Amino acid sequence: MYDFRTIEAKWQKYWDKHSIYSTSEHPSKKYYILEMYAYPSGDLHIGHFRNYILGDAISRFKLMQGYDCLHPFGWDSFGLPAEEAAIKQGISPRQWTMDNIATSRSTLKLMGISYDWNREIITSEQDYYKWTQWLFLKLHQRGLAYRKSAYVNWCPHCQTTLANEQVKNGECWRCGTLVTQKELTQWFIKITDYAERLLKNLDTLTYWPERVKQAQRYWIGKSEGVEIDFEYNGRKLPVFTTRADTIYGVTFIAISPLDELASEFAQGSQEIRNYVETAIRGSISRGSTSNRTDLSDKTGIFTYKYAVNPISGESVPIWISDYVLPTYGTGVIMGVPAHDERDFEFSKIHSIPIRQVITEDRSQKSEVRNSLSSVLCPLTSAYTGEGVMVHSGSFTGLSSTEGREAIIKHIKNKQIGREKVNYHLKDWLISRQRYWGAPIPIIYCPNCNVVPVPIEQLPILLPSQVDFTPKGSSPLASVEKFINTKCPKCGSKAQRDTDTMDTFVDSSWYWLRYLDPHNDEAPINSKLASEWLPIDEYIGGIEHATGHLLYFRFISHFLHNEGLIPYEEPCIKLFTQGMIKDEQGKVMSKSKGNAVPVGPFAKEYGADVGRIAVLFIGPPEQDAEWSIRGVAGALRFLNRVYTLFFANRCEQKPLYFFAFPAKQVGVGGEGVPAENKLYKTINRVIKKVTEDIENHSHNTAIATLMTLTNELYKAQRGTPQDEWFGYGMQVLVQLLAPFAPHLSEELWIEKLGNSESVFKSSWPKWEEIEEEMATIIIEVQGKVRAQINLPVDTTEQKVKEKALQIQNVVTRVKEIKKVVFVPNKLINFVIE
Repeated sequence: MYDFRTIEAKWQKYWDKHSIYSTSEHPSKKYYILEMYAYPSGDLHIGHFRNYILGDAISRFKLMQGYDCLHPFGWDSFGLPAEEAAIKQGISPRQWTMDNIATSRSTLKLMGISYDWNREIITSEQDYYKWTQWLFLKLHQRGLAYRKSAYVNWCPHCQTTLANEQVKNGECWRCGTLVTQKELTQWFIKITDYAERLLKNLDTLTYWPERVKQAQRYWIGKSEGVEIDFEYNGRKLPVFTTRADTIYGVTFIAISPLDELASEFAQGSQEIRNYVETAIRGSISRGSTSNRTDLSDKTGIFTYKYAVNPISGESVPIWISDYVLPTYGTGVIMGVPAHDERDFEFSKIHSIPIRQVITEDRSQKSEVRNSLSSVLCPLTSAYTGEGVMVHSGSFTGLSSTEGREAIIKHIKNKQIGREKVNYHLKDWLISRQRYWGAPIPIIYCPNCNVVPVPIEQLPILLPSQVDFTPKGSSPLASVEKFINTKCPKCGSKAQRDTDTMDTFVDSSWYWLRYLDPHNDEAPINSKLASEWLPIDEYIGGIEHATGHLLYFRFISHFLHNEGLIPYEEPCIKLFTQGMIKDEQGKVMSKSKGNAVPVGPFAKEYGADVGRIAVLFIGPPEQDAEWSIRGVAGALRFLNRVYTLFFANRCEQKPLYFFAFPAKQVGVGGEGVPAENKLYKTINRVIKKVTEDIENHSHNTAIATLMTLTNELYKAQRGTPQDEWFGYGMQVLVQLLAPFAPHLSEELWIEKLGNSESVFKSSWPKWEEIEEEMATIIIEVQGKVRAQINLPVDTTEQKVKEKALQIQNVVTRVKEIKKVVFVPNKLINFVIE
């Protein structure tokens, strides 16, 4: 067994001394590879590690292909977890955070991750959050940051507000507490101004996973329809719908408990008041973040008030219900139970009439019925499809499409509505009533009202002596030295905003700070941005699809508008890795107590063993189970590689060993013998590993290297030894380097005698060689039915798949009892 402790420490010092991973200031051939930065909560575990080594393998691969790589790292160090942990341990959030950063940084270095540590950023340090505050002021200057009183998502446990994207199934994303609604004056960022651009640009993101793009399309939620003015008590009650053709099917109006009209109705009825208050507290309502379809038990209360349908002239009852989203459309919906599943369920529960006005059957066309009481419809479920309008007055008989067009035209002519586009996406709530975050750079003056802090006065420093125990209001409000200041406009006594910013603001732009992290004059170096952007590949979890990944696109669009960066979209390729689970199938997590910490693991087994075990565990985009068996397999493989070199002194060969096509240089002046089996194997391996790394198929790349190792063992025993054995040994080291960099460096310099790092060598190229073919006989019950030509050593599974595509075979094979396979010769399907 090789001495991994000595080898890994040795080459980590070498890389540091020779600045192997330092980034070129101005790239000639750039590759910006980035993994989502870490939240410093202690030592990293294997689940985190998967993310970082995926990027590391790509970065090392690109280095060897001649790219100038920008591969930085940093810390998402503000936020609630640090504050919660600090409260429990009786220390400051900063101390807890910096101690954890030191531990995690040490672990990353122990694992040999190829980060340029000179570009490290820490978002809780003032040289970073100064520019987060600058970003807020830029947004405010453009009218995109604004303050308003509104019902917001409130976590009773964390004692702070949450953005819509931070509520998961009605619960706080951090602690799992049921989220309630609370009326507060808060700061919002107007991401909705960019909704259409964010939506349209998804079609340009060719190398993003479709499921991420679909999640963002759904979250942005564009709906094209019409806003119709129902009338209540002499005032307009606008209702948004995408199905104007169902207007004659309206049998009730429903409003959100958070709507102003609900408060008005509550004033005159104790019963209504009780319902509204209960809904707002959250024991009924899940608030603005839920989809109406999420609620299986749709509660509501009749107000004994009626609105007038402006098309049919009918009076329809007004209900208050918790299944109406206050943030979608107008917060008022027209209930069409015959043609909407949610409305249908609500009507069944509350015995509201159901009127069918769209039918697939044209024979059902009839005159409109004018009385609600006469049309209790026997439908067992809502019909939500297109069809023909019935019971719809003068519009009866029109198709749904024709009917929508006619009704919209009628509404516009009568000035009782307007065409409208709505989005599910709502403005980004960024105020937080907690301590550990970037202070909002706003001052409130009795004379000048809301005053932004002048940029030259940034940063607004977070005070250190603070009681940050959650009280439902910001801890900063109790710090007089912080809150009391002078108005920068008139000089009067004034007060600072006491909330801090959502940490997603910090992470929305961190990728730009890496370009010039020590710049004291500006947050972004536009010249370097033009040279390094966009990010070539970004790696992180799909759980960020409608949170960070949306915000970081939005800020990129905004800064592009400001002329500070050259592209709207921040990255070309996005890769989302799967979760690591334990052997019981549970996601690895510190809170569950099943996490395998990386530091102790590396000290026991070595960094390279950990890297190989994680990369070989399965396709990286899929979830995978961690097991000690995989660790043992990785250790055996690396020991076999080391032993192969230990038993053979591979002298340095001439430069033709690094040049391709090989036949251009040749051995002894002659071309490479095309029939040489080892030479062909090496070429196939180079091609396969290269393509696999490009496609993140690291597990199959490592399997291919295992195959090459086996072939080299065979060649080692040959007499005479194969003339391409030495070359194969060198290629093995180069191809192994992105996965097991420490061992590869040891073999490259100490065993192969090279003077420079393996990462300074050029990635091997391959020569296209015509595949050697084998003729495979296909039998069914021992009788020859066909034959096919396939590459030599094609696997049984591949041969079986090809054979079962042949008509003369597949028609005779109903149920396979057994398969007899002789490699390169025969496959026989036994069916009886």
